[in-house]
Amino acid sequence: MPSEKSARVAAKKALRNRPIRTSARTFVKRAQDSIAGGGETAIADTKAAIRVLDKAAQKGVIHKNNAARRKSRLMARLNKLQGG
Repeated sequence: MPSEKSARVAAKKALRNRPIRTSARTFVKRAQDSIAGGGETAIADTKAAIRVLDKAAQKGVIHKNNAARRKSRLMARLNKLQGG
């Protein structure tokens, strides 16, 4: 059982990190949908998702390898769409 103070700190960190994590998920989902639909905005959406993932990793909300893995998967899908 954590001490009261560490529980308070963990709760504060969770509140601070939640919108960043949610935003990253939203941008990644938007990019995936755009790529799957073959939309014209696929490249722009992917760039935006990569930017948000990098910021989340820089702030320590997600691990840097987690961000790298997600970015790699997005780029692989985008490259497959573009015939590369």
